[in-house]
Amino acid sequence: MLLRIAPRKKSLKLTTLTTAVALAVAPMAALAQANRGPPVLRDTETEQLLREYTRPILRAAGLEKQNIQMVIINQGVFNAFVADGRRIFVNYGAIMQSETPNQIIGVMAHETGHLAGGHLAKMRQEMARAQTQMIIAMLLGAGAMVAGAQGGSNSGLANAGAAMFSAPGEMIRRNLLSYVRQQEENADKAGVKFLTATGQSARGMHETFKRFTDESLFAARGTDPYVQSHPMPAQRVAALEELARSSPYWDKKDDPALQLRHDMVRAKISAFMERQDTVYRRYPLSNNSLPARYAHAIATYRHGDLRSALAQIDALIQQQPNNPYFHEVRGQALLEGGKPQEAIAPLRKAVALSNNSPLIEMLLGQALVATGNNAYTDEAIAILRAAVARESEAPIGYMQLAMAYGRKGDYAQADLASAQAAYLRGDSKTARDLASRAKTRFAVGTPGWVKADDIVNTKPLPGEKGN
Repeated sequence: MLLRIAPRKKSLKLTTLTTAVALAVAPMAALAQANRGPPVLRDTETEQLLREYTRPILRAAGLEKQNIQMVIINQGVFNAFVADGRRIFVNYGAIMQSETPNQIIGVMAHETGHLAGGHLAKMRQEMARAQTQMIIAMLLGAGAMVAGAQGGSNSGLANAGAAMFSAPGEMIRRNLLSYVRQQEENADKAGVKFLTATGQSARGMHETFKRFTDESLFAARGTDPYVQSHPMPAQRVAALEELARSSPYWDKKDDPALQLRHDMVRAKISAFMERQDTVYRRYPLSNNSLPARYAHAIATYRHGDLRSALAQIDALIQQQPNNPYFHEVRGQALLEGGKPQEAIAPLRKAVALSNNSPLIEMLLGQALVATGNNAYTDEAIAILRAAVARESEAPIGYMQLAMAYGRKGDYAQADLASAQAAYLRGDSKTARDLASRAKTRFAVGTPGWVKADDIVNTKPLPGEKGN
């Protein structure tokens, strides 16, 4: 199930090079842009694969117990970055453009190097120092201009003061660029170290960075964000290659089973995110591989041919009966095709095979609610409550929970769940209004009343709805 979710605006603060440099001269503008945040994609299959990619690397970096999360951004260009000490963000375009697991694993190892090196905190300190330098330089420049004006309009002090306004900005920008380049080189070294410690090749990291270096020679405009945020001069890539080749695992290939899973995820993303004609160019009908058939089945249901899609999905299930994501896609196709009752059985199977994935549980809860059968209401509430307890930042779970409570006549819980969904969408005004109404329905001091009160007293951030 590929969901597009807009995160709460307070959850994302970009720290790419372009933002860092802009922040030195225009911090409020950069912060406002960061607070808007791009929408997030949620998919159990893709997230599980990324977790398996990063788990050994995080262990080698000593970060295994830090609960580092992988967040997929709804952007088709290649980009990956760290925005705080507990999340690695990766565009779906980075997954699509990584032809092997080793290539995206190398990128994740590099980003882990930033986390392990504490580069975010150090960058904030460097930027604060740069801003202080800018303020001092501007004050000195203003003082020189005043002295020049007092000495006459032709005074050299006036001209010198004017020059002092412009010179420090370029100097500080260059210092920041130099500092970021050093961080990037350190992250390269750390990434190779982590890959070697886990018995993996750094060839994929080198291949990805070399590709961007080659492309940047020909494309000054329209460059992928990864090039802008991770400056890659040829000498840096050459140093990375020398380091990577020194590893005894340089020639180690990805496991074929892992490569197949990687290809399956890429096919799924393509089918959900790209135009139908693009999907069939990537995966022509003559291609009978499992990933191609996966893409065909999803694209078929998404473009309205439910009967043909179900036949294709059933053929996939016959080949891999214990693949939870085939059952999930079957249930999603039926649910979105207006057949929620028929969607329940495959979604139950998907939940069981996925070890109770909360996102798939939410889809099952949605199917139960969508039947309109009150006999499913209590089961839907139980499933959805369990799902949001383990996956608290997916508004769809709270939206479906609100509908289930409303059907049962429990309007206090329905208002509270609706408020939580609105809060996760970044709609502070609606969240506070619903939470205020929920408070009047709960007894004072009960858990529901306390949760509603927390939402009522949450202050919206700049740019949020209801601010």
